[in-house]
This record gives sequence, C-alpha cells and structure tokens, in this order.
Amino acid sequence: MSKHTLSVLVENKPGVLARVAGLFSRRGFNIESLAVGPTEHPEVSRMTIVVSVDELPLEQVTKQLNKLVNVIKIVELERDTSVRRELLLVKVRADATVRSQVLETVQLFRAKVVDVSPEAVTVEATGTQDKLDALLRMLEPYGIREMVQSGMVAIGRGARSITATAVR
Repeated sequence: MSKHTLSVLVENKPGVLARVAGLFSRRGFNIESLAVGPTEHPEVSRMTIVVSVDELPLEQVTKQLNKLVNVIKIVELERDTSVRRELLLVKVRADATVRSQVLETVQLFRAKVVDVSPEAVTVEATGTQDKLDALLRMLEPYGIREMVQSGMVAIGRGARSITATAVR
C-alpha cells in the first residue's frame, strides 16, 4: 500500500463531509489525514484527504466519489508537483533549567513560541510531516505535555488552479 493525497472540490453544503468520509469507511479505508476548508469561491470547499491504499481500489473510490452529487472535481496530488504542509501545536516542559535549550531547538526548526508559562512553552510549527516528526523527536527528551496536529493541506505547484476550471 502507498499513500495518496487527494484534493477534492465539493459544494460547501451540510452533510458533504459525512458522505465523502462514509464512502471511504464503507470500503474499509482508513483516512490518515483530512483537512477541509473554504476556497476562493465561497460556494466551494476543498478537502485534502490522505489515504493509504493500493492503486486499483483508489481508482474505484475515486470513481464512486465522482458519482456523489456534491463532488465537483478530484485531483491526486503527487509529492513532487505539490506543496504540502501541516500545522503542529506542542506543549513542552520547559522550566528554567531547560528553557534555553528548548528555545534553541524551536529556532532551529523555524518554529515559534506562541505561549509561555513558568513550566512549559507552547510551540507552533508548520511544514512537512518529516519536519514535524523531526521536531517532535528533538523535543521529546524535555517532555511533551500535549500536542495537536492538523491534517495535511496541499496545493499543486505552478500557476494552474483546479478551482478555475471546476467551478460551475
């Protein structure tokens, strides 16, 4: 199995997310990452879905997605032809004895501190999954108290836009 990133344009209406996610669920596929948000057209939302699946079952799911009335367009985004990012918020133990080391690590990864307390700092980082994993490995020895990570968002490289040709 390999990871595939789908960019799915859908009508911005209630219930569309449930229908799309349900289609993956009925086929027994686990969605590894899901991010949904508006596009430059208020009536259209973009779902970025990352799923691990073989090529043939993915093709079948894509065909079924296209049959859903609220789906406008589906594009598979390849790693080398798209820009991909995730957001990580992580609360790290950082009392006076290790705070400078934690802050140095944060700077190395071009992350930023968004909250400070006497015993912890909250760090915001954006980047690829590999970058965020590396940051977490470096912060782990200090003690990760809490973390939350967004799903991947991705967009094709270059001037072409999938919404320009898809919006009716």
